[in-house]
Amino acid sequence: MRPSQNPEDINEFNRFYNQPIEYQESYFLPSINNPNNNQSFYANVSALKPDQLCYVESSAGNSSELVSDSPPIVNFNPMMQQGSDSYRSDMHHSPDDTFQSSGNSSCYTSDVTDLKHKLRELETAMLGPDSESMESYNTIPVAAANQVSSESDKLVGMMEMMPSGDLKEVLIACAKAIAENNLITAEWLMSELRTVVSVCGSPLQRLGAYMLEGLVARLASSGSSIYKALRCKEPTSVELFSYMHLLYEICPYFKFGYLSANGAIVDAMKDENSIHIIDFQIAQGSQWITLIHALAARPGGPPRIRITGIDDSTSAYARGGGIEIVGRRLSSIAASCNVPFEFHPVSASCPDIEIEHLKVRPGEPLAVNFALVLHHMPDESVGTQNHRDRLLRMVKSLSPKIVTLVEQESNTNTAQFFPRFLETLNYYLSVFESIDVALPRDHKERINVEQHCLAREIVNILACEGTERVERHELLERWRSRFAMAGFKPYPLSSSVNATIKTLLENYYQSYTLNERNGALCLGWMNRDLVASCAWK
Repeated sequence: MRPSQNPEDINEFNRFYNQPIEYQESYFLPSINNPNNNQSFYANVSALKPDQLCYVESSAGNSSELVSDSPPIVNFNPMMQQGSDSYRSDMHHSPDDTFQSSGNSSCYTSDVTDLKHKLRELETAMLGPDSESMESYNTIPVAAANQVSSESDKLVGMMEMMPSGDLKEVLIACAKAIAENNLITAEWLMSELRTVVSVCGSPLQRLGAYMLEGLVARLASSGSSIYKALRCKEPTSVELFSYMHLLYEICPYFKFGYLSANGAIVDAMKDENSIHIIDFQIAQGSQWITLIHALAARPGGPPRIRITGIDDSTSAYARGGGIEIVGRRLSSIAASCNVPFEFHPVSASCPDIEIEHLKVRPGEPLAVNFALVLHHMPDESVGTQNHRDRLLRMVKSLSPKIVTLVEQESNTNTAQFFPRFLETLNYYLSVFESIDVALPRDHKERINVEQHCLAREIVNILACEGTERVERHELLERWRSRFAMAGFKPYPLSSSVNATIKTLLENYYQSYTLNERNGALCLGWMNRDLVASCAWK
């Protein structure tokens, strides 16, 4: 995830994370439970108006709950078992997730006009009363109905297809109908789902609300029109910062990634008197605060540190200013620790980076950090310009001592819509379940975290295709293949890093898991890996 963009110029998605910079405790010091970094699965939408809100009807109390600003950022991982086409989670579902049809005969009417009116109400609830982007979409059911001999038989068939008892099954049935272009069934299922999803309900009900939003957006029209149609309030930079900070506090995903990357860099550079670190998405730069503290305490004195921070102008909104703010803050912290420090800002998007931007000096020990950024780079499946592999080859040509990678353990890059839906449903259900044990369901800030740091990424994955789909995660084994093809060899993470992260997890709910796989570390929730961290040389 990356930081939010200014509401006046929201033309791209934010990166998968943002890191608060106020916190200076090092992960390598005794106090490890205070955040030094905050990352948000946060994605921005274009052409949003601050006074416009988006609502999804809630089944709880028949009230309406504010839903996210609608499509993507914020990074987590689809939970489908890797290597399996099963869509069922091993998790126990809440009784709240039991699907109960309204029983209203209007749901089964053979009157196409009445069905169309019902769908128009759904559109109004999701996109706002002034939406024009769905006009053509609303004519689809009638056009499709004219192609069948009996509309009554068609709707009876929809009733027979309706799964019973499980909200998850209904969501899957709706996505399957969309994948098969069975629009009447999809629209009817969406109208039924609207009565049972809730941003204040169980993890599955909350996730279902945002996935339903993604399905509606996909049917309306994939791409930029989604962001023009969805009517949601953009948070201020201060609000967004607080939401990302809370997410960082309650879930260890980001701390795990930054801690493991920092540990690998400290280990690789233990004998060096100077270090050049290239961070391909520096955001607030808080990851390096902990590293500066760790290196300041190194026996024999700290090395000279030079950091090249890359970030485009869209991060300025959440950061409260340009990338120079990061340089000033890190310089101040380094000075307080008596660490020689230099900062080199590069205001550019990662796909535009060339070697000359990096100012690498001959012979200097080099570390490169790819933390939750490469999955935003388009590859060969998107177009002729494969920036994902190009960046890896370019970095390899610089002969770095170490390259760190942190990514979500999810498979959404090249998957077609329906398997991508299943992956997203399963992955994010783990994320929402992990949040559920940390904050009460009626916690106002929890709702804001999920709306502004997670929902947009979910909608981007489901609703967008081509270059407009920027959330393109890959599994660890695919990243291994890419790094190997670029000429890298694995750099196993040290046992001390593993032990430190295990200590970190003691501060969190016991269902978090830590697994080591061929020198890489994977942080998970119960039986699902969520974030993978590895290093290369």
